[in-house]
Amino acid sequence: MKKIYCISGLGADERAFGRLQIKDHLIVPLPWLMPGANETIGHYAARMSTGIKEESPLLMGLSFGGMMSIEIAKIVNAEKVILISSIKSSGELPAWLRRSGQLRLNRIFPMRSFKIMEPIQNIFLGAEGKDEKEMARSYRKNAPQQYTDWAINEVLHWQNTWQPSSLFHIHGDNDKMFPIKYVSPTHVVKGGGHFMIMNKAAEISTAINEVI
Repeated sequence: MKKIYCISGLGADERAFGRLQIKDHLIVPLPWLMPGANETIGHYAARMSTGIKEESPLLMGLSFGGMMSIEIAKIVNAEKVILISSIKSSGELPAWLRRSGQLRLNRIFPMRSFKIMEPIQNIFLGAEGKDEKEMARSYRKNAPQQYTDWAINEVLHWQNTWQPSSLFHIHGDNDKMFPIKYVSPTHVVKGGGHFMIMNKAAEISTAINEVI
């Protein structure tokens, strides 16, 4: 059975892919690593890539994991790269996030998990049901702060224009984190928000099965 190496979103884990139904393929999560001090995203991707055992792997990344999939594809000869609720280049980052990076607001106001902010965060994520909100809360609570601070900084300051030759991008038209007006996806999920891998898993599964 062919493997799909999957990278979850910022601070998330393999549960994010749990509702997907992919034919004749095995989902193999690549777990997040603890970043080193001042580690570059390229160096981090090289460390993550050691978990890949195929010469021409299938890579699939969710949100920040999609960005990391592209970075890994710079190192390994990926057969296909599939992005879900992500961006392909720094030019697709929405203006407010680019400005936050320029002003280094993430350094001045590091992200912390405050319960009072959860409703706003859930709106941006598109976490709708009770299970989804509890999962989002678990991610916020359990992600190491060292990793979270590093990952947010890398998102805000990602400098990339390169794309793999075989790239597929599945995106929701109601994504508030990465609005669709800034991206050019190959597959659009109607009504899909940033957390659509949970509540639009059937539509995403169909798109993935078409791609592979």
